[in-house]
Amino acid sequence: MADPVVRLDRVSKRYPKLTALDAVSLEIRAGEIFALLGPNGAGKTTLISIVAGLVRASEGTVTVLGKDVVADYRFTRRNVGVVPQEINFDPFFNVEETLRIQAGYFGVRLTEERLKEILVALDLEPKRKASPRTLSGGMRRRLLIGKALVHEPKVLFLDEPTAGVDVELRHSLWAYVRTLRDRGTTIVLTTHYLDEAEELADRVGVVDHGKLLVVDDKRALLERHASRQMRVTLASKLDVLPPALAALGLALENDGRSLHVRVKPGETFGAALTALAAAGIPFTDVETERMRLEDVFVELLHGRAA
Repeated sequence: MADPVVRLDRVSKRYPKLTALDAVSLEIRAGEIFALLGPNGAGKTTLISIVAGLVRASEGTVTVLGKDVVADYRFTRRNVGVVPQEINFDPFFNVEETLRIQAGYFGVRLTEERLKEILVALDLEPKRKASPRTLSGGMRRRLLIGKALVHEPKVLFLDEPTAGVDVELRHSLWAYVRTLRDRGTTIVLTTHYLDEAEELADRVGVVDHGKLLVVDDKRALLERHASRQMRVTLASKLDVLPPALAALGLALENDGRSLHVRVKPGETFGAALTALAAAGIPFTDVETERMRLEDVFVELLHGRAA
């Protein structure tokens, strides 16, 4: 296996009254989309800021492409792009000027070919000479992504990239993220839209209170943690659940008008359905559903709280 593009080794960040990151060790592989999930204040943005060189860790080491982010900061910053949560722009420059100035910060001369590639990919070509003040929220978000890409970084951090944008734009940005991944860019994504992580990510990490709770392949995580659930709509209201059904984990819902049961990965609903038939309880509909990444995320956080 190739060396990781980004490696954190027992990285902590402490403030006088807060530990933002607590001994986090993590390896991010070349060419993957890695989703970093966690509630507000979990430490996601702090982690990104440390890798990007915007914040210095209290303890531990961080490398990008094998180079230390402190000792070799010129190299590592040249190879990292960051799309921040906050929309920021200089109102005195148009879209094209904004991108050219951003490239200059990295010592890069933005060619017309590269500029047009970015503008077309992000659907900003018609707004090339427009002031960012006149752009919609979604267009400003695209401009932020363009700014992060002007120096062609090997690693791109997307910190809540689709916050506040419409569904059509979200899907359009998803497509572009996949294109970047296919070109060899390693992408680290933080998002509150769990469907976004489920759609895009190859691997998932969950962080809470500065600690990394789990890191795993998305499919493996779902298969291991994601149980299935069944909801049975009853033909008539049921006031008391027979003990035989309760023993199998069935529970009344919807004021006695439906039953719900969850089974672990690999188990079936056969026993529950057999017991339901034996009890002579008529029903009109049965729905089954596999837990999504959102359910696994909530379960992991609740497990930590417990």
